[in-house]
Amino acid sequence: MKEEKIEQISRSTSAISNWSINLLNDIGISEIGVKYLNMLLLATALIIVVFIVQNITRYILRLILNRSAKITKIPILTHLEKRRFPHYLAMVLPFSIVKGSIPIVFDQFPKLMNFMNKAADVYLIFYIIWLIMSVINAASDTIRLKPSLRDKPLDSYVQVIKIVFYIIGFIILFSILTGQDTTTVIAGLGAGSAILMLIFKDSILGFVASLQVSANDMVRIGDWITMPKYGADGDVIQITLTTVKVRNFDKTITTLPPYALVSDSFQNWRGMQETGGRRLKRSVHIKQSTIRFIRPDELEHLYKIELISEYVKTKVKEIDKYNKENSVDKSLLINGRNLTNIGLYRQYIYNYLKSHPKVHKELLLIVRQLQPNEKGMPLELYFFTATTAWVEYEAIVSDIFDHITSAAVYFELELFEDLSND
Repeated sequence: MKEEKIEQISRSTSAISNWSINLLNDIGISEIGVKYLNMLLLATALIIVVFIVQNITRYILRLILNRSAKITKIPILTHLEKRRFPHYLAMVLPFSIVKGSIPIVFDQFPKLMNFMNKAADVYLIFYIIWLIMSVINAASDTIRLKPSLRDKPLDSYVQVIKIVFYIIGFIILFSILTGQDTTTVIAGLGAGSAILMLIFKDSILGFVASLQVSANDMVRIGDWITMPKYGADGDVIQITLTTVKVRNFDKTITTLPPYALVSDSFQNWRGMQETGGRRLKRSVHIKQSTIRFIRPDELEHLYKIELISEYVKTKVKEIDKYNKENSVDKSLLINGRNLTNIGLYRQYIYNYLKSHPKVHKELLLIVRQLQPNEKGMPLELYFFTATTAWVEYEAIVSDIFDHITSAAVYFELELFEDLSND
């Protein structure tokens, strides 16, 4: 039955070609000219038919896809249209026409017919890969819409899937061009696996690193990371098999290998962003020669400072009680217990931060003295702002230090200032 069908198709194609040749012979064209002109006319007719069929088919498929997307509200249908799926799918019918017309167009040129058949088979491989890539890209775009997957390194997995299809396509393509069986080609690739491992080393390392990064939740798309070794300090915008792109705060792009996230150390600020507070750890240096005890005649002035008024009254009662119980001679301030201007200033800063509306109330807040150095007595402020936004954070910090710097004079303290270069 198959042989009869092949013979019938052959007779039909020959009949079409012979009809065209007879028509040209009747016009009076030479035999050699007829062969070439016949091929040219049939090829031109084929191109026109394919062009018309391609455009009509593509229009119908786009119309169906767009209508379906509007009615069903299925996101992948919209993404299929954006990824040119109708364009590639519309090639099925034109390709079938071209493949079936090759024996007709090149009937008088057997060698060229074989070449065009092989070229059509090669094109078919590319066409199928384009169609598959369109579906994969559309599926990837759809998956990214899910909030739970938006920050995952999907590009790495998509690239792996694409590479698999590219390899399959390459094997089939090589088999067509060389005329060898696909199993023979696969066996040859197995023998050259060491070379393939070397060629795809970065991709393999990147894929393994992507799995580790994803499994351990080390980095997500959108995370702020700092990696001084690679000059990276900004937000992760893309993770692929071979690269991780970081948009730095100066708007430059740093590209680093994915396995660097596993093999090297880096700082991820996601925890800070999720907590909702950004830490500040900074010191003001007090000139030690201005540190002293508080005199009794200064208490009235201190009672007027609202943030420490109650604290001063409580401490004065506590100190007086202690000194009386221990019969302390207060003719000298150094005797017994006393208030100091730096102690009150430290308490003032603590109360000020506690009452500040932009300071995070649920996270650690400390105002402490550090070891004195050549710049004086450091008072370290350790607290978290109630925002992680960079611009707002800097504004809050500046306002706080403007205030505490100005407040030092009310405690007759001087802040360190290096005048050696004046």
